[in-house]
Amino acid sequence: MTRKQSELTAGEWAIIQAVWDNEPCAAPTIQESLEEKIGWSYSTVKTMMDRMVGKGLLRTQRMRNLILYSSSITKKEAQSGEIMRAMKRAFDGALTPMMQFMLDSKSLTEDELGQLEAMIKNKKEKAKR
Repeated sequence: MTRKQSELTAGEWAIIQAVWDNEPCAAPTIQESLEEKIGWSYSTVKTMMDRMVGKGLLRTQRMRNLILYSSSITKKEAQSGEIMRAMKRAFDGALTPMMQFMLDSKSLTEDELGQLEAMIKNKKEKAKR
């Protein structure tokens, strides 16, 4: 797993989003924020957070007897990893079939189509340089 394309499990996504909202934070803060949504015990959250430290997704800082967690990856890095994971699983890593599927499966407005065309045009211009 590269730092720029971090593939997170569903549980890791829940934790990293809670960390992004509260960082730096202690494990009990994350457990409390996920309690109603997921219902995990403190030990489950703490174990997962410690594993995420080992994977390089979170980092820790000790303040006296308190361990504070913060993210080691950005939201953009996590999103990139998620998209790459989906593309690998569902489309054998091929971008064009995935984009065709996305275009066919969703009704796009004229404005959305225009935005996509502008992005493609901009990318082509940058590639020429």
